Amino acid sequence: MSKFSIKTKIYSGDNSISELKNMTIKNALIVCDPFMEKSGKVKDITDILDELKVNYDIFSGVVPDPSIEVVSSGLIKGISVQPDTIIALGGGSAMDTAKVIRQLLDNFQAKLICIPSTSGTGSEVTSFAVISDPSVNGKYALVDDKMIPDIAILDPNLTKSVPPAITADTGMDVITHDLEAYVSCDHTNFSDAFAEKSIRIVWKDLPVVVKNGDNMEARKMVHDASCMAGMAFSEASLGICHSLAHALGGRFHKAHGRLNAMLLPYVIQYNSELDANQETETLHRYAQIARLLNISSYSDKSTVNLLIGGIKRLTSQLSIPKTIDELGVDVEEYKKAVPEMAKAALKDRCTKTNPVVPTQKDLEDIYLKLVKGS
Repeated sequence: MSKFSIKTKIYSGDNSISELKNMTIKNALIVCDPFMEKSGKVKDITDILDELKVNYDIFSGVVPDPSIEVVSSGLIKGISVQPDTIIALGGGSAMDTAKVIRQLLDNFQAKLICIPSTSGTGSEVTSFAVISDPSVNGKYALVDDKMIPDIAILDPNLTKSVPPAITADTGMDVITHDLEAYVSCDHTNFSDAFAEKSIRIVWKDLPVVVKNGDNMEARKMVHDASCMAGMAFSEASLGICHSLAHALGGRFHKAHGRLNAMLLPYVIQYNSELDANQETETLHRYAQIARLLNISSYSDKSTVNLLIGGIKRLTSQLSIPKTIDELGVDVEEYKKAVPEMAKAALKDRCTKTNPVVPTQKDLEDIYLKLVKGS
């Protein structure tokens, strides 16, 4: 038996942020990063709350890869505010921080509204949150259905100012979500449907948005696709690409989507078992989703090889690095860190639903492929 549930109510489209005017909010905590406050973007929310005469306070201490300390600071603010509504504005870091704050403020039973300003994490509809622990140079993937947001507002206008490099990184995160959910041990027909629709959109429209950020129709499509991918992996979970990216990001503090993009071709190669004599179900599933993207050849093996090549060409087009050196990480320091990162990745929650059960050496070998990029 399988299950699929959608707890989050989703509002999507131009100026959908105005839907806040129709919500019952008495006391709000806004969670965002310092840029959102300094740039005035948070006024998109506070102007509405002022109009409604809602009491609110702002926690703007969110940083990339939010740490336990950041969450603790936000929790202290939350305790003082005692909100009936928490509003997260920003990328995955803001939404993950807000989720954990809400979880720890369980007694207040606060409603959680997520308003993403990037198109990548899908965190606005998932039960996942990733929190860093600087003391061990690692990340913890937390999973709990209680963390699923109540409302998501997908207003593409909030993504218009996102720079091309971040648009590329977050967009590749969407593609990784789709592919990992599709081959996950826990995939269902319902999660497949969201993954299939999402990847077809983002494969077509991501290069358009990176090239021309003012193309609002393409931005809307990619923003929606990011949310669909979130719905897919919230139910199906993910795989070792995310596990490896979590450990690598925790150690060297590089953009999560970029790391996923760099690792993805090697993870597909590993999961497909391309060198095996027999063709696996996972190989067939990768080939199936490749054909949805009009990537096809005479056999499933050759089709998956073409998919891998297509991903590499796409990342090149998006100016995403291929090697650790290009990423700006010292190669020798990286090599020394590989065993510890692989050990952490093996324990990651996402590894449990990878279609192939890896060993630590398998994960080390994938990491080392990033040294030469081949």
